[in-house]
Amino acid sequence: QVQLVESGGGLVQAGGSLRLSCVSSGNTINRYAMGWFRQAPGLEREFVASISSTGGNTFCADSAKGRFTISRDNAKNTGYLQMSGLKEEDTAVYYCAARDKPTGWDYWGPGTQVTVSS
Repeated sequence: QVQLVESGGGLVQAGGSLRLSCVSSGNTINRYAMGWFRQAPGLEREFVASISSTGGNTFCADSAKGRFTISRDNAKNTGYLQMSGLKEEDTAVYYCAARDKPTGWDYWGPGTQVTVSS
């Protein structure tokens, strides 16, 4: 079992930066891929970025490319999402997820709110 908890959300002005963290407890995270998703009010949850178990491969949604960077530190059982150039449309609850199979995300954190003001 993997338990995930996100932190680092908050209120930031447009153009600002935030770094989200996702700490894993339970099984060590080093055999799980990790991902970040977000859900804005009234919209479906959407993929933001993912990173392989070793950190060697990363993927970003088009909306995140060039602004967001996903990374991880397996020694600390922690994943990160560095966000810069934030826009109002980035306002959402951001969720961390983990999986050990290529299909489906099995484990989710409770989410952290990110609000970007103009």
